[in-house]
Amino acid sequence: MSKVLIVGGGAAGMAAAIAAAKGGHSVHLYEKNEKLGKKIYITGKGRCNVTNACDMETLLQKVVTNPRFLYSSFYGFTNQDMMELLEQNGCPLKVERGNRVFPVSDKSSDVIAALTRQMKALGVQIHLHSEVKELLFTEERCRGIILIKGGETVLGDKTIITTGGLSYPTTGSTGDGYKFAKACGHTITDLSPALVPFCVKEDFIRDLQGLSLKNIEAVVLDGKKELYREFGEMLFTHFGVSGPVLLSASSYVTKLLKKRPLSLSIDFKPALTKEQLDARILRDFEEASNKRFKNALSRLYPSKLIPVMIALSQISPDKKVNEITKQERKNLVELTKAFPLTLTGLRDYKEAIITQGGVSVKEIQPATMESKLVKDLYFAGEVLDLDGVTGGFNLQIAWSTGWAAGSHIG
Repeated sequence: MSKVLIVGGGAAGMAAAIAAAKGGHSVHLYEKNEKLGKKIYITGKGRCNVTNACDMETLLQKVVTNPRFLYSSFYGFTNQDMMELLEQNGCPLKVERGNRVFPVSDKSSDVIAALTRQMKALGVQIHLHSEVKELLFTEERCRGIILIKGGETVLGDKTIITTGGLSYPTTGSTGDGYKFAKACGHTITDLSPALVPFCVKEDFIRDLQGLSLKNIEAVVLDGKKELYREFGEMLFTHFGVSGPVLLSASSYVTKLLKKRPLSLSIDFKPALTKEQLDARILRDFEEASNKRFKNALSRLYPSKLIPVMIALSQISPDKKVNEITKQERKNLVELTKAFPLTLTGLRDYKEAIITQGGVSVKEIQPATMESKLVKDLYFAGEVLDLDGVTGGFNLQIAWSTGWAAGSHIG
């Protein structure tokens, strides 16, 4: 039986603790906050999108960075395994649109309570208000940790780092794990906020603030090269664009966006071809033939969008509908099918759901999460260079990698 020290009481840390304790080890979990799972409390707007109930192939496809690395851990502890663990510990689940899994209660606190119950039943020692200053090494082995409080040294046979990334720093994610990893020779890849809103160049964006749209298609382009295309929901903000479709886009384009602005094209009517949309507009115009252009668009667009569409269409707002030319109508169709915006950057870590980048997975054993550089040292969760799109995929990365680390002790 090994004494296992886990640094960080988030999703990966709790999964690692349960797995290690099930293996019969003596487990000590160190968390610098006053409670466990502080970031879990705010995920899914406080509802906690626990995982995604899709098949394994889809699960791997939804990982943006280093999906191959996760093959072993995803199969070792699946989304179904995670759902079973929670339900067996008193947290019933439900599956919503897009296979997203939530607690029936819609309370993230129920997820944390279920995991805490399981840890306590297995004898895991939970140490709150216990921030780790550094790791203890001798002869290329990790021998334990040194706490900030009183400089106390805690010796252990195995140490698992599950400290998260840099996103939502108010939850305690301040990059400690990167510091620990660097100190023992690990490479930290480029770090960036991910699953984060975009800033855009166009001033009219402020007029659209608060407008939420469903069933749009967003395409991000670098010149003519398509980088991302997805259908779903979006939101206009005072600084740019957000919402599930755009948050996921941020993970695919972050590196390029650091170098230059990118183009975003939004199709407001993806269910219609240009010809079908033109016929639809023609019908609307025929019914409102004596109206002014500005008063004939309420069936086509939400009221907040109408003034912006009028301005960009370059059709006079007071022009009679029956005087609008075929070319002007064609321009309106083009604008509706490819509403143009310029992406200039990303918001910062305070608004990012996750961090892209982290401890290089080339230096980690994929089946066990053990460091290839330092014996008895493991890494799991967001501290690693792994990330996925929205929909429960990042939490599944945390559960699976944490479980892999905890279950391969010994």
